[in-house]
Amino acid sequence: MSEVLELDSWNANWSEAKVLVYGLGVTGFSVADTLAELNAEVLVIAEKADEQRIDILGVLGVRVEVTAEDSMQIDLLEEFQPDLVITSPGVVPESKFIKAVIAKGLVLWTDIDLAWRLRDKHGFSSQWICITGTNGKTTVTQMVEAMALAAGIRAKACGNIGVPILDAVRDPEAFQVLVVELSSFQLHYLNGIEPLVSAVLNIADDHLDWHGSFSEYSIAKGKIFNNTKVCCLYNAEDLLTKELMEKSMNSESAQAVGFTRFTPMPNEIGWVEDILVDRAFVDKADQATELATLSDLKNVKVLSPHLLANVAAAAAIARAAGVQPSEISAALNQFKLDAHRIELVLEKDGIRWIDDSKATNPHAAAASLSSFDSVIWIVGGLLKGVDISELVQKYSKVIKAAIVIGLEREPVVSALVRYAPDATVVEIDATREQVMLQAVRSAGELAASGDVVLLAPAAASMDQFVDYADRGDAFSRYVLEEVK
Repeated sequence: MSEVLELDSWNANWSEAKVLVYGLGVTGFSVADTLAELNAEVLVIAEKADEQRIDILGVLGVRVEVTAEDSMQIDLLEEFQPDLVITSPGVVPESKFIKAVIAKGLVLWTDIDLAWRLRDKHGFSSQWICITGTNGKTTVTQMVEAMALAAGIRAKACGNIGVPILDAVRDPEAFQVLVVELSSFQLHYLNGIEPLVSAVLNIADDHLDWHGSFSEYSIAKGKIFNNTKVCCLYNAEDLLTKELMEKSMNSESAQAVGFTRFTPMPNEIGWVEDILVDRAFVDKADQATELATLSDLKNVKVLSPHLLANVAAAAAIARAAGVQPSEISAALNQFKLDAHRIELVLEKDGIRWIDDSKATNPHAAAASLSSFDSVIWIVGGLLKGVDISELVQKYSKVIKAAIVIGLEREPVVSALVRYAPDATVVEIDATREQVMLQAVRSAGELAASGDVVLLAPAAASMDQFVDYADRGDAFSRYVLEEVK
């Protein structure tokens, strides 16, 4: 075990390591590919795998075993006797395989741990900016990348955002800064990294079925603050994020900075009317620096309160990394939100049709619901163990009607009947191919001038769609086809 922990550089002697990679999705493949490049002895075990990935790894000399049988996986573990196991982060901690790894006392990493040790591939160690939160982390990660690029920094957004971090580490571009989005799954397994800047944007119920409790979910998120060197960023409107920062380990020397949608206090960044103001990275407590204005967000069609929080957070992270105010405003001038994130699909007859399919939990859906006064709400999917009642109760006054989709409709309908009794509720019991078409048609029958038809499901999509993008694409397609 101690020998594995000494492998802390791209130039270390990885050829003597035996590494078992568990899972062969995008992450697992990037891990196996990297280890093959390092000449380690690698065994991949996966419940399922793409044939092309198996073929590529075969050419690279990597052995792949595909089996969903717990006993066979554990037999392979015993047979291979690895020095190190690297798991895909989505694997639940309660899985029999992970329990067997822990029982054997083996070192257990994810791709994040491996990437941290290999970050010196290009002759220098890249700096890491690490970002997590229940909602908004992808947007903030992308904004920080844009701000760093505007400052002339070779930066790359990676991690949970879609680009495997090991692909970014190995890229010939030789990035100076990696802006790393981290999920609660990745953070659960994370060992020791030392970010330049770390941020927890917010905390609300999500993935409780995976973590087992809100407490465990929060603890995982808080691990991002450990060993931070320059700045720990918390949400001044979410006290739990500050508590997690205060409980973090070995980050006492880092500056604690808050962000807010409102007027910032000293050591915070926030909004004074339509001006983004820095009161954290200034020489004196009574000083303030203008960073940007609302007019800089000219490419964003819906300026929600949540978006303003994201902008403040991204600007704070960028300032901690040395980005100047003019570079922040320049980046925001060019910034566009991803598809399916409070995206205006169509405005006709006074009705706005908005795709926020990426709202896969109640906290994300709240960001949309809080932005409008009268909503025809398309809601439902896989709830992931989360109770939707509080969300319905909080926004009952803006919910004119609800179109309930998904396989877990009963708890959603019950919450609406109890907490939004004045709302019209339509339950869509349809095939995968018909569900969104029927939802759009029902919404069109209920909407009137001044309403917003909002796809913000507050749930995951995999019960009836490939992913949230597939769900959003279906909504947009039928809106454009059906709304005359």
